Amino acid sequence: HQSSLSGPAPMSQASRRRSRVPTTRLGRMFRLGLTAGELALGGLAESARRMTGNGAEGNASALLTAANARKLAQRLAHMRGAAMKLGQLLSLDGDFILPPEFAEALAVLRDSADHMPQAQLNRLLGREYGKGWQERFTDFDYEPIAAASIGQVHYARCQDGRELALKIQYPGVAKSIASDVDNMVTLLRTARIMPADFPVGALADEAKRQLTQEADYLQEAHWLRRFGKLVADEPRFRVPRVHEDLTTRRVLAMDYMPGAPLSVLERPDTPQHRRDRVGGMLYHLMFRELFEFGVMQTDPNFGNYLLDPGSGDLVLLDFGSATEYPRDFTSLYARICRAILAQDKDEIQRVAVEIGYLHDGDPEAHVREVVDLLLIVCEPLSHPGIFDFADSDLIPRARDAGLELVFRSGHFRPPPPATMFLHRKLVGSFLLCARMGARVPVHDLVTPFLSED
Repeated sequence: HQSSLSGPAPMSQASRRRSRVPTTRLGRMFRLGLTAGELALGGLAESARRMTGNGAEGNASALLTAANARKLAQRLAHMRGAAMKLGQLLSLDGDFILPPEFAEALAVLRDSADHMPQAQLNRLLGREYGKGWQERFTDFDYEPIAAASIGQVHYARCQDGRELALKIQYPGVAKSIASDVDNMVTLLRTARIMPADFPVGALADEAKRQLTQEADYLQEAHWLRRFGKLVADEPRFRVPRVHEDLTTRRVLAMDYMPGAPLSVLERPDTPQHRRDRVGGMLYHLMFRELFEFGVMQTDPNFGNYLLDPGSGDLVLLDFGSATEYPRDFTSLYARICRAILAQDKDEIQRVAVEIGYLHDGDPEAHVREVVDLLLIVCEPLSHPGIFDFADSDLIPRARDAGLELVFRSGHFRPPPPATMFLHRKLVGSFLLCARMGARVPVHDLVTPFLSED
């Protein structure tokens, strides 16, 4: 299954659920309220099982069960919009603040969403294109190529022969971003899924800002055009063209780009050199985005890339989450990368304070823990030669170190909001390479970008 455009192939069986998107803020609030009630009932049932000796043991909350985690994921996939997107974000960083059952269940949201019934889709396109919109096309496939948190993608052929992928936004999601995020935070706290004292306010505000951008398809069209120019010097990267005459704030018309999803690289019969080549391309592009372009697509997942089976080229998709970083911000990351490569803990600490990972006056033990965590998560950069992502135990070690910071140090504060989506890029890129089993010379790829000239 893909979360962005691809060829007119059917979606996976698991993702072929049709359900009407709740479109009003009140309706969406009501859905989350029902979800909270369902979680509470599940917690009561678990408590009863524990009292009779048939349930899970230990001091964990009765709400934090695998069944409740799956229920929450299903409800968010039905709601779509910002509620589902926030669940996706938490699934990436959630190991540090969520119980493992919930982080694992929410990870399903990165790959699936319900899709709209045909009647709702027709009404939406009628509002965007006008009455008789079907006459614009000789072919329109009502079965979506993909369905994600903000919208779903359909294949269409125009009267003039153009083959398009139409990214169509779910109705009501743009107007409900702020309320969705606020209600989700309340749900996670009241259900004790997220620590009550976790300072989530600034991160929630940053999520609202980014999601508001993602819901503006005219803005995404801008990023598509810009990235097409930025990577024009590397033919191995391709970006679909925007078709202005059929693009609106809620519908994005792009070239239909055939190709295979990156998930094909997970197959056991995939040659290692193909995995390695794609992994190297992803990291090379990420370093160009951060240190050269100052512009980054911050949502790496299998569905946001297509692989040309013949040439091995990558098609880059879904720029709704593109973010621009000022030069002083990227310069700090170049400095901390140089310090990490040199294993210079004093310089790492100084730059970590400038970025906001540490504050002046933090206890020495806390400073050591943060610096050690940064060294762990940046191991692919400092590792000499080839880094084997599939063989790395970095993720569980980073999770353990992060949990130590969150729950036992007493001095944890969340990373600066400006880093939230950069972290999503870094974590997501690692997970992509781990899933495809890539072996990448990350150290050699990053070094050319760290010159102080």
